[in-house]
Amino acid sequence: MTDIVDSKTRSRMMSGIRGKNTKPEIVIRKRLHARGYRFRLHRKDLPGSPDMVLRKHQAVILINGCFWHGHQCRLFKWPKTRPEFWRNKIEGNIRRDQQKLFELKRLGWRVCLLWECEIKGANEEHLNRVMESISKWLNGAESSLFIPDSRTQAVSDKQTHI
Repeated sequence: MTDIVDSKTRSRMMSGIRGKNTKPEIVIRKRLHARGYRFRLHRKDLPGSPDMVLRKHQAVILINGCFWHGHQCRLFKWPKTRPEFWRNKIEGNIRRDQQKLFELKRLGWRVCLLWECEIKGANEEHLNRVMESISKWLNGAESSLFIPDSRTQAVSDKQTHI
């Protein structure tokens, strides 16, 4: 299947996709700030330049876009054009993500991984549950928090390994 737009238009469209300050990031940042949490954004001195760094809690929050990070959810579909290019690109991103998570944990940082699909289109009640999970984790002692696309509860590092 061929692309529905010419390569110049596709290039312009792709270059407009943000890597920082995305809508899901802003939603979480506003809610964390409203709950009294203070953080730094995109610290370049840490592996992967995490989206939010809460030094007081020795914690980082990563908010991954489902397409770019290869999350197998309702928002992810493998592109039909240039499949080999996209498979290499996305699988490379996944490998780098795993390495960054390992490095952050090795440096003693607690890591919360949140996916775009948990935020996009979520109602107020669900967002409140996500924020409650993050708050409990920040004030707890667990090293990892993975919030799956389940619309249910979060998974701690006792149940899964990041």
